[in-house]
Amino acid sequence: MTKELFLPSKPRYDILDGLRDVAALVILLYHVLEGCGVVLGHGYLGVDFFYVLSGFVIGYAYDDRWGRMSAGGFFKRRIIRLHPMVIMGTAIGLALYYFQTSDALPLIGQRPWWVVLLLFFYCCLMLPMPNAWDIRGWQDTNSFNGNIWSLYWEYLANICYAFFLRFVPTIVLAALTVVAAVATLDLTLNLNLFGLISENRVGAPYTVNGGWSLAPSELYVGAVRLGYPFLVGMMLSRTKRLVRMKGGFVWTALLVAALLLMPAFEGIANGVYEAFAILVVMPLIVSIGAGSQLTGRKYNAACKFLGDLSYPLYITHLPVVSLQIAYVSNHPEAPLSNLIMVSVLTFFLSVAVAYACLKLYDVPVRRWLQQKWTQRPATCS
Repeated sequence: MTKELFLPSKPRYDILDGLRDVAALVILLYHVLEGCGVVLGHGYLGVDFFYVLSGFVIGYAYDDRWGRMSAGGFFKRRIIRLHPMVIMGTAIGLALYYFQTSDALPLIGQRPWWVVLLLFFYCCLMLPMPNAWDIRGWQDTNSFNGNIWSLYWEYLANICYAFFLRFVPTIVLAALTVVAAVATLDLTLNLNLFGLISENRVGAPYTVNGGWSLAPSELYVGAVRLGYPFLVGMMLSRTKRLVRMKGGFVWTALLVAALLLMPAFEGIANGVYEAFAILVVMPLIVSIGAGSQLTGRKYNAACKFLGDLSYPLYITHLPVVSLQIAYVSNHPEAPLSNLIMVSVLTFFLSVAVAYACLKLYDVPVRRWLQQKWTQRPATCS
């Protein structure tokens, strides 16, 4: 394989690194409490926030490099960054698969072991599973690790960026962002302007929550969740409309946490909240995070570490949480003290697994791939 010329990394936005982990921790907490039947606010909006960050970072990191980098080089860099943990997250899901047997996951154990193994290799290739192949009962695009659904859309965003979005003038990108904003309003306010919102979402209207299966209605939800956040992130990167604020990390971290922890509202009020959060607040947070600065090496190092941990934490925690879901389902009479203990254990075990994956797998594997695929020194962060 021909090696691409190594392009040194640009300076990182340390605050954005830290905010990414704040969102990942809230998503983890959301799933842990959900495993006990407690719905924690709007934790799922953390995915939409990730897409805003992704659009901004992709635009910042690559927009001015295309004269020195081919599409193949771009995809190599994105695969190196994302795919090792996709494989690890799927592998952890396989390792814990049969330990999750419960009424909450009704299809576990219903397929022969060799089918499960074949589906594991299939999912490692980032090929989405049709609903008919489901082996857990939740119709995820990756039955071993449900969180990977959002990575399918992330990969699609990268493809669209490399072959289309990087070429469009800023004015066209702005127009696309407006169209995507209309689609967000269509979904959150349940307007069904395009006739693409399924009637079976009547039980859960006025929300963006969804997008993790290949059902046509869920494909629309996933596309909408990706569209505006990614495009507005790119717009922020191109226009450099950043807000400088003293204590920017503290304020934006608190805002991210508050945004995701806000309790759900009834009816259309919930849709209005989610639309405002996605269309206005999330871009503002990224603008402040990118425009502000940290003071002190310790804070920079802490945010960098949290940023490095955020992706492994997001991509590995759901198989661990599924063990908790199985325990709660199999022990309906368990006392509250047991549920609290299991939830706390699940939370910290998820963080420990993510840290181990980062240090023992993700960083060494990416370093090795960078040496093999690019003319890069043997360092990796």
